Amino acid sequence: MPKNIIVIGSGAAGMTAASAAKRTDPEANVIVFTEDEHIAYSPCVIPWVLEGRTSWNDIVMHDPSFYSEERGIDVRIRTKVTSADGIAKTVTAGGVEYGYDSLVIATGGSVFRPPICGVDMRNVFVVRTINDGKKIEEAMKDSKNVVVAGAGVIGLEMALSMRNSGKNVTVVEMFDQILPRIADKDMADAIQKHLCSLNIEFVLGAPLRAIEGDGVVRGIIAGGKDDNNVKIGCDMVILATGVRANLEIPMMLGLDIGKLGGVVVSETMRPYRKGRPVEDIFVAGDVVQCQSAIADGPTMSQLGSSAVKQGSVAGKNAAGDNAVSGAVASPWVTVIGDLHIAGTGLSENLAGWYGLRTVYGKANGYTRARYYPGGKKMMVKILANAETHMMIGAQLIAGEDATGRIDWLTDAIINGTTAEEFLARAENAYCPPTSMVRDVVISAAEDLCDSLKGRPRK
Repeated sequence: MPKNIIVIGSGAAGMTAASAAKRTDPEANVIVFTEDEHIAYSPCVIPWVLEGRTSWNDIVMHDPSFYSEERGIDVRIRTKVTSADGIAKTVTAGGVEYGYDSLVIATGGSVFRPPICGVDMRNVFVVRTINDGKKIEEAMKDSKNVVVAGAGVIGLEMALSMRNSGKNVTVVEMFDQILPRIADKDMADAIQKHLCSLNIEFVLGAPLRAIEGDGVVRGIIAGGKDDNNVKIGCDMVILATGVRANLEIPMMLGLDIGKLGGVVVSETMRPYRKGRPVEDIFVAGDVVQCQSAIADGPTMSQLGSSAVKQGSVAGKNAAGDNAVSGAVASPWVTVIGDLHIAGTGLSENLAGWYGLRTVYGKANGYTRARYYPGGKKMMVKILANAETHMMIGAQLIAGEDATGRIDWLTDAIINGTTAEEFLARAENAYCPPTSMVRDVVISAAEDLCDSLKGRPRK
């Protein structure tokens, strides 16, 4: 008989899992349940839709009819899974019980709403779905002053989107730098300087304390208590305060939850129950806790690229394959104004959290040959473990072409390459319109090797 495969969630992990399962076993019955009404789109593009660079219709790649007609996958939108039974191997969705042979949980995450006064007021928004984006778009018509709470990647993208749409924008962040977990302070300060030049204001070291208003937002309070806080008037607040895994279904099934708040999974994306692997359930995307490729410990890799990779493995294995997803370095990239910003592996702060002592190398240069027109400045920083000399992280700020370079560094980091090995083996393709004859990445690696030997910086 055909295998019955149920997927819960229609984000990048869920839809990738459904397609991978169907490719692996074309005879399988694959059903996707999702509470969302839109599927097959990237939430990452919402800031650019809001400033008019593209449209809501353009970012939806496929609808349920496409999956039904072209791939033989049954997608049920606006349908909540209300219960799951791992013993009976059933889920209840839309009031109907369905049996499964394999279950894929890709329930994603939700934006953390800080437990403060006024957080449920009108004109307080999160950025997670198309409907979230449409609500912000509607409110923008009558809003002039916007506060973005959180200076991570999404927060900065939204701040710039609002500024490019003619709003006055202030970003408040509880840490003393922007991009606090994924960028080192020297790199973060350079990015902040660029954003300040675009007339975005920052209040750092100031957690959001309260949102004020009379049913509609009138302002916020950030910072410490009493005299050590800041009041900012505004008519819109956008919460970019991090994502928490949606654990309702995993907890129904008694799956093990890790110390970082995600479902613990093996490299085959199988979860555990009381420390033992569960054979017929697979979990992928923002809801999982996975293994760091750099440090001996867990990490959360809540990125679209990670979701697709994990979803593919989960879907294949749900259909009977034995694919694996390795430990992660979590490379990321974004475009902030005229800058391409990217990173991979650990920042100095995260390395310290894992108990690692770091040494860094840094270099400045250009994206093209110095004499070729149109070249942009580039700054590369590479971190290494001071004891083992293994490369553990990197960050890059450039006017163009950051992605390929950060992918290059990610590969070296995942493979446990030392700084000396990288410098000895690294080669870059050269053409004046695309790179310097010696890429800035290699110059940063040379500076790193000098630092590891205790040589003075050039």
